[in-house]
Amino acid sequence: MSADTRLEELGVSGLGGSGLGGSGLGEVDEPAFSGLAERHRRELHVHCYRMLGSFEDAEDTVQETFLRAWRRRETFEGRSTFRAWLYRIATNACLDLLAKCRPEPATGGEVLWLQPYPDRLLDELPAGDADEPETVAVARETIELAYLVAVQHLAPRPRAVLILRDVLGWPAKDVAELLGDSVNSVNSALQRARAGMREHLPAERQDWTGGQEDAGTREVVRRFTDASVATDIDGLAALLRDDVRCSMPPTPGLYVGRDTVVNDWVESGFKDLKRLRAVPTSVNRQPAVAFYLWRQREGAYLPLTIDVLRVTGGAITEIVIFHDDRFPRLGLPERLPADGTE
Repeated sequence: MSADTRLEELGVSGLGGSGLGGSGLGEVDEPAFSGLAERHRRELHVHCYRMLGSFEDAEDTVQETFLRAWRRRETFEGRSTFRAWLYRIATNACLDLLAKCRPEPATGGEVLWLQPYPDRLLDELPAGDADEPETVAVARETIELAYLVAVQHLAPRPRAVLILRDVLGWPAKDVAELLGDSVNSVNSALQRARAGMREHLPAERQDWTGGQEDAGTREVVRRFTDASVATDIDGLAALLRDDVRCSMPPTPGLYVGRDTVVNDWVESGFKDLKRLRAVPTSVNRQPAVAFYLWRQREGAYLPLTIDVLRVTGGAITEIVIFHDDRFPRLGLPERLPADGTE
């Protein structure tokens, strides 16, 4: 018997985003409950990721959300949708985690716990209605790394208010109920959060939508990839804007300006890297390149870094470099075979 059938027999209807009526969830068995909750796993994971900035912490928090929801299933009375009820639990689970240990951005503003989110998993989210052309753009702008970094500079409760109101579109009264605050307090927190976001967000939008119109940006990414594989410092420098920013979480350090970034690459021994291979990918709705380095001992190319690019006006304005522990999660191969030149 499917979860849908079981819930319908118990008078619990309205799967997906609609309401659940009837007698609530008190009589639903665990397999049926899990089947219902799992429908919302990806969107809850993205929500927790926005709150926490960490893919791994978001995974743990979604598991905690489902555990809390199962334990409290009898408290669900159908006054809101099941989906909204889960969001309430997930948001509070995030706030509880942040209350225990809220990391602070580094001195330069970089978020050291930041982790990338693979586009292949974002593609699992349901698409917006056809008559809502802004849906995809809004989703992209609120999952880019720059947005994630800006959000992490907010205190936890204003962060929750901003995400619930501006990303999820919750009414102020529903957010106030979730947080146990007044509507006035929620509106005040939202204004503070928006001001904080304006302080930390880039002034320009990136030149990337993932569509055919991105030909110019794709060419920049291609040239960046080719110059990197060739360890061509001059070629890379030519692609960077004067005020480019480069960070490498979880390693502290924010490098600002073309000369500063290039000098750091030179000092770190980039030109000494031999035999790189690259695989184009995308994370957080941004173009990215996964680099592999030849390892003679293993006889294969093994993960090195994932470079996530922000391109504005035909130049690279930001590079966030992640290390090899995230390759499998991003759907990238763990190794590339020898290329036949050995």
